[in-house]
Amino acid sequence: MEEKRLGTCMLCEASCGLVLTLGNGDDGVHKVLRVEGDRDDTFSRGYVCPKATAIDDVRLDPDRVTEPLRRTKSGEFAPISWNEALDESAERLAAIFDRHGPHAVATYTGNPLVHSYGGILGSVLLSQGIGSYSRFSATSADQLPQMLASYEVLGHQALLPVPDLERTRHLLIVGGNPVVSNGSIMTAPGMKRRLEEIRARGGKVVVIDPRRTETARVADEHHFVVPGSDALLLLAMIDTIFSESLGKASRVGQKIVGLEELGRAASRFSAERVEHAVGIPKDTIRRLAREHAKADGAACYARMGACTQEFGSLTSWLAIALDVVTGNLDRPGGKMFPTPAVDLAKLASRLGMRGSFARFTSRVRGLPEFGGELPVATLAEEITTEGKKRIRGFVTMAGNPVSSAPNGAALDLALPKLDFMVSVDLYRNETTRHADIILPPVFGLERDHYDMVLYAFAVRNVARYTEALFPPRGSAREDFDILTDLALRTLQKRKGFGHLAQKATLTAARALGSRRIVDLLLRTGPHKLSVKSLLSTPHGRDLGALEPRLSELLEGRAIQAAPAVFVADLARLEAKLSEATASKREGELLLIGRRSLRSNNSWMHNLTRLTRGKPVCTLLMHPDDASDRAMRSGDTVRLRSKKGEVTVPLEVSDEIARGVVSLPHGWGQQRADLRIAKGHVGASVNDVTDESFLDALSGTAAFNGVKVEVTA
Repeated sequence: MEEKRLGTCMLCEASCGLVLTLGNGDDGVHKVLRVEGDRDDTFSRGYVCPKATAIDDVRLDPDRVTEPLRRTKSGEFAPISWNEALDESAERLAAIFDRHGPHAVATYTGNPLVHSYGGILGSVLLSQGIGSYSRFSATSADQLPQMLASYEVLGHQALLPVPDLERTRHLLIVGGNPVVSNGSIMTAPGMKRRLEEIRARGGKVVVIDPRRTETARVADEHHFVVPGSDALLLLAMIDTIFSESLGKASRVGQKIVGLEELGRAASRFSAERVEHAVGIPKDTIRRLAREHAKADGAACYARMGACTQEFGSLTSWLAIALDVVTGNLDRPGGKMFPTPAVDLAKLASRLGMRGSFARFTSRVRGLPEFGGELPVATLAEEITTEGKKRIRGFVTMAGNPVSSAPNGAALDLALPKLDFMVSVDLYRNETTRHADIILPPVFGLERDHYDMVLYAFAVRNVARYTEALFPPRGSAREDFDILTDLALRTLQKRKGFGHLAQKATLTAARALGSRRIVDLLLRTGPHKLSVKSLLSTPHGRDLGALEPRLSELLEGRAIQAAPAVFVADLARLEAKLSEATASKREGELLLIGRRSLRSNNSWMHNLTRLTRGKPVCTLLMHPDDASDRAMRSGDTVRLRSKKGEVTVPLEVSDEIARGVVSLPHGWGQQRADLRIAKGHVGASVNDVTDESFLDALSGTAAFNGVKVEVTA
């Protein structure tokens, strides 16, 4: 018998509401037979993308790990019991702690964990229990520059403003493709419709990107830009606003420090001076600035391409500064701050955890910490370089850094040098294949779902809680239980008595359980909700439009329009501008990434439903660049950087700027134990990225703007 149930898609940041038809398939297995968007959902309003159709395919994937595994001497994996797996992991980690100190054990958290509130809570408790500063995550391969900008400008790393799309009249998108991502640090399901609504009310959407993206195709304007030059563009726009007295910073209504210094800094980067390096004419730059300044509600949304580049931190700072100068921060139609039902930013403030930067540095290269984490670009060398505090133990949680970190090939060679590695993961992927033990968590529809993090970036205040629809496959366990159990057992096996506080915290958390913790956070949050109250509104709870709340969030702090760390880093940008002005870049190719609507993380490439059709892992190249090299679509080409090379099919298209090539991330899984993914044509873009090519200020990996060669 079939039945309809409501659920939430957790395969990307959009958090769409789903109507799921459950029943027995032809194979007799109880499963999801049909996936539809929930038209009554208060937020997603029936929107659904192709990924959602495969949500149950992950749960039932034959390659999924569903019982604890131990790697044998032959390199194969054999099943073991949970007690064996957790006790052995705890004993070996404790031994490394006691012999080499806590910093010899590292953790890595991948971005899929953000979709599991139990995983988020458990990973925090595990990290606190371990007490190591060798913490890594996907943050430093993604949004770290945005968080650093918020930390320096607003005094809190979690105060990430999002465009108020329901009232925006002018949206400037720099290095983002929200039609495909449905936001990304801007939770907004059905983004194409939302952009069309901006245009329908007389607004304007402008896209700045080296590729004519899916978003650019529905925008009013698109301008090709030289990869890595976005900071120059934004500085020239800010200079225009100052020089033409178009600023309206007083509308922000908060104390702002450093406006004059920002104006002086921007004056060094006039539109006339930067136009060649940016690739956009000076008159166009000035017009874009005027339109942004004069619009009744404007927002600058700078995302992945703006973050993961050589000047990612400067670009992220200037994206906020532009909206400060024009008076569009914390203003309806501009960039605003959601009031989520679980207000993590406010909670962090109460606990004195607004963030940190450069409190310590990595052992080998001296890269700065941010929020207690080190850049993932330094992970491989921290494992392979001998010396005190060398990383010898490693815990990965829902992450595949061999695929997602720069120069993944180097990390692939480094992991076997560890004394011990344990992974909490669904798959034996490029990273976890090196683990000594794999601990399998539940997935998706096997667990309750509440978007504890993503609602903090939603373009409307909403909340939805859905319960598990299926029992765990095999002996898979809740992430929260795995991580807290591992942390507690490790502490119990360590020598000495200096860990009583951590043990007490973990014991109390385990007794409460993740659902009761979330319920407590909801009850004490700004909307005074509960799990029970949310379950009574299964299509979600609409908590209203975004409202000005910056005064409350600043807690007496002033907005820093020109933080010293960013102003000092302009010298590096100045040097790059001088270099670009002197060079014509003839024949040079710069590599950028791209994202597909049918993909997000590498494990989605193991699902037949999402990998049908023509190959998407192709190298995009402009027709003139292809002609210069006597190449055409369908040719197999060699993509080479100073760090490595891959072979990949070529796709010639005028959607990419001349002098730029594009390869999507997450492919090239020949090293993983994933039968479907291994059979698809593809190459890992991070086999040619460079762990030494960074945003030097933050240590964030620069995946965009890598110099490459393409040959037959």
